[in-house]
Amino acid sequence: MTQNRATAIGFIAVLLWALLALFTVGSAPVPPLLLNAMCFSIGGALGLAWLWRTDGFSQLRQVPLRVYAFGTLGLFGYHFLYFSALRMAPAAEAGLIAYLWPLLIVLFSGLLPGEHLRAGHILGALIGFSGAALIVLRGGAAFEGSALPGYGLAFLCALTWSGYSVLSRRLGETPTASVAVFCLATAALSGVAHMALEVTVWPETALGWASVIALGLGPVGLAFYVWDIGVKQGDIQLLGVASYAAPLLSTLALVASGIAAPSWLLLAAAILIAGGAALAARASARKSG
Repeated sequence: MTQNRATAIGFIAVLLWALLALFTVGSAPVPPLLLNAMCFSIGGALGLAWLWRTDGFSQLRQVPLRVYAFGTLGLFGYHFLYFSALRMAPAAEAGLIAYLWPLLIVLFSGLLPGEHLRAGHILGALIGFSGAALIVLRGGAAFEGSALPGYGLAFLCALTWSGYSVLSRRLGETPTASVAVFCLATAALSGVAHMALEVTVWPETALGWASVIALGLGPVGLAFYVWDIGVKQGDIQLLGVASYAAPLLSTLALVASGIAAPSWLLLAAAILIAGGAALAARASARKSG
């Protein structure tokens, strides 16, 4: 596979993740843990079908148990927090706060041994966090205290995925086949937690079921496999830059579907969060260059 083709495959993940908030809203009123279990069961089954077709099962024995545990907790924690946040706060706003993760990845990477934070990192962080503050404070409009728990979970979501991404560097290379195990283990863990902590509520409409299936096939399924191929065989720097478009694309999808009302505040927050991440990444690129 050529690098350009792998990069194009990886970019599919960015497009799919831009639909994560849209399908999450459509899946209501399914509770977060049950939604986790349903979506990752579909994503895991998708992976098993791919492994069977490519005879990739033999690769699974090469992966240490600690890698399986780490990958499962990362996927479980991120999506449980994300689904919970979008059930408790406006989808567009909570989704944008969750999309602070590209910026946090750059910042956390600068704290690794041998790395240093530069002025561009700090400026990018200030710009990105100002976008999140704009959402929480509503640009000086009426303060929505009821949405604060959801915004808080969205920020924890960003911390979880950025921490997972940075720490995963210490685990070395793992085959893409392992993603199927991550998904199935996350589904099992979510199912057990759901039975212990939640009341079962299934989708109430055909649109709800379609949203759950779309989540499992796309943002919580295929996206992980194509992203893994992209970052390992494609141009990872180009994919990193492309990921900063996800907050804007996600917001546009919610506005186009009528879930979120278009506003200058929402647009400004999306630009600040995406722009802050891009600026911080540029500082890292200059250092490596």
